[in-house]
Amino acid sequence: SGFVLTQDGYIVTNYHVIEEAANDSSVSVEVAFENGDKYTAKLVGGEKDNDVAVLKIDATGLTPVTLGDSDKLVVGQSVYAIGNPLGELTFSFTDGIVSALDRLITTSSQDANGNTVSTTLNVLQTNCAINPGNSGGPLFDSYGNVVGVVSAKMTESSSGVSAEGLGFAIPINDVKDIIED
Repeated sequence: SGFVLTQDGYIVTNYHVIEEAANDSSVSVEVAFENGDKYTAKLVGGEKDNDVAVLKIDATGLTPVTLGDSDKLVVGQSVYAIGNPLGELTFSFTDGIVSALDRLITTSSQDANGNTVSTTLNVLQTNCAINPGNSGGPLFDSYGNVVGVVSAKMTESSSGVSAEGLGFAIPINDVKDIIED
């Protein structure tokens, strides 16, 4: 998932969504809109450690989102996520609340040499339904402002206990400068 940042085709998503294309120039990224329009995207830039990437498509007249102020969020505030859960249920809209602010979560991945690489992110926690395919999509406040970039969900604790309703988004204020750069 992702969201339109400018009328002329800049789009924000998570780095892990486009990481394969960032590492292999033979892999392309396609952006699809609800009306059926599809575009091949170019990676403008990304930052793996903060899990954010900016794409560019050749389009004009798009409707961009309005970026909000994630520092003004409070626990219990309503939020909404739009995304493509499971890569099949396009343009799904879910609601929930801000469950916690300033959570530090650690994610792990494998590097090209097969070594485990851990990254710690500051995130806000929400109980919006977040599933694989929602990554990179917007988290909105009740005024329609993007306050976060949906990035992960936790389904199991380190002790193996199953969990639901633990979704995470990168606060938009944490990545505004990266997006602009």
